[in-house]
Amino acid sequence: MSPMEQAVERFEDQGRLVALVLRHNADLGAGVHFLTPGELTQQLAYMDNPAGRVIPPHVHNPAPRRVEQTGEVLMIRSGRLLVELFRSDKSPMAQVVLGPGDLILLCGSPHGFKVLERCQMIEVKQGPYLGADEKMFLFPENK
Repeated sequence: MSPMEQAVERFEDQGRLVALVLRHNADLGAGVHFLTPGELTQQLAYMDNPAGRVIPPHVHNPAPRRVEQTGEVLMIRSGRLLVELFRSDKSPMAQVVLGPGDLILLCGSPHGFKVLERCQMIEVKQGPYLGADEKMFLFPENK
């Protein structure tokens, strides 16, 4: 098993990436390691840079992009969070527990959360925010 396979947990549904988990103790070695395929609308990379490396100042060129599914990145600062992953047909797929320093990239598939211990986390996702109507609950009776 490669260092990438040991450090990154991949969840797929019929060949489609559902989620990536990068654990707090992951060490993929020196350099830049992209963890997501190039066509994914949200890119995740692991970088291990030596002291003194310079990344020259830059700006990314404008590039029209079409995003149809909202991806999310959660980074756990403290506590523990249970993430429930579902297949596109709404059937349960997997559960994963995240702790401090763990990160998950959710790629637009159904998911839910249960806070196991008081949890501080940071979320990053595409905007703009479209309001409460941008979510569809799988099981509205549990809302």
